[in-house]
Amino acid sequence: MNSDSTENPARAGTEGEFVLPGEFALHHGGSLKDIRIAWRLVGPAAAPLIVVLGGISGHRRVFADQDDGSAWWQEIAGPGRALPTQALRVLAFDYLGGSGRTTAPKPGENFPPVSTYDQAEVLKHLLDHLQIDHLRCIIGASYGGMVALAFAERYPEHVRQLLVMSAAERTHPMATAWRCVQRRTVRFAIETGQPAGGLALARALAMATYRSQAEFAARFDGEPRLENGRFVFPVEEYLLARGRDYAARYQPDSFLLLSESIDLHRVDVTHIDVPVLAIGVREDQLVPIDDMRDMVRRLPQGRLIEMSSLYGHDAFLKEAEQLAPLLASLTEDNA
Repeated sequence: MNSDSTENPARAGTEGEFVLPGEFALHHGGSLKDIRIAWRLVGPAAAPLIVVLGGISGHRRVFADQDDGSAWWQEIAGPGRALPTQALRVLAFDYLGGSGRTTAPKPGENFPPVSTYDQAEVLKHLLDHLQIDHLRCIIGASYGGMVALAFAERYPEHVRQLLVMSAAERTHPMATAWRCVQRRTVRFAIETGQPAGGLALARALAMATYRSQAEFAARFDGEPRLENGRFVFPVEEYLLARGRDYAARYQPDSFLLLSESIDLHRVDVTHIDVPVLAIGVREDQLVPIDDMRDMVRRLPQGRLIEMSSLYGHDAFLKEAEQLAPLLASLTEDNA
């Protein structure tokens, strides 16, 4: 599979979709028939091939030529950025069950549970479709890190190494508690005919868990203002705005499915016999640094780099300067 020929091969991109015929058996039971998989492959044909996977709202557009809001890792990935895509070939896909073009639930559909192992199987079928036998690296952040671990457990012969950010072999019960409340909020809103409003509130709550206490103290320690007989706090305005933005581009049923998929995540890291560079953030409320330390101790070839960031769990979206030397090493011949 070759990328399109253009004057700038580093930005040349091939996008496609294909249907996987027959039954696709799911890890937690049930199956889906004739699933559609949407993907994007960008970069010079001779460059090292990597897969990039983001959070549950991540998708096949990792970066874009124009910063038009269509790409989810625009601050980090691209020619000359922390992830130097002029020297890499980057493959990504829309998650099964997500809000992209890969098969996903329709509103109100009784869609079966999806696991990170199922996403790993989607990736394996995609590699087979593109006739790709081996990857230099899978970069996975948040949910994408979980999928990377699941893939490497099942298919270590197809990937040289992993770079996993803010993800462990299972979720922390406190993080599950926050997400359970988010899912209950969305389900209640769907039952009362306000699915978008419920998703916006769930996302607002999620934003409070993504970032650090220090960032919120620095940004939102202002006085509330009186509006229509009630006080509105600066942090409240921020959270609700982020919630509305998210609800405008993401489907409630997909959120429910993939949020649950996070909490179902379990892998046996003792079976992952490839080098794993794990990056943990001390301020991450969702993936405590102690969980990542424990995981790395059990990995046969694990190494942990700890970083500090005001952005907490969202550091992988924001910390270009800290991530640049780690991501740039992927282009080295001995990486």
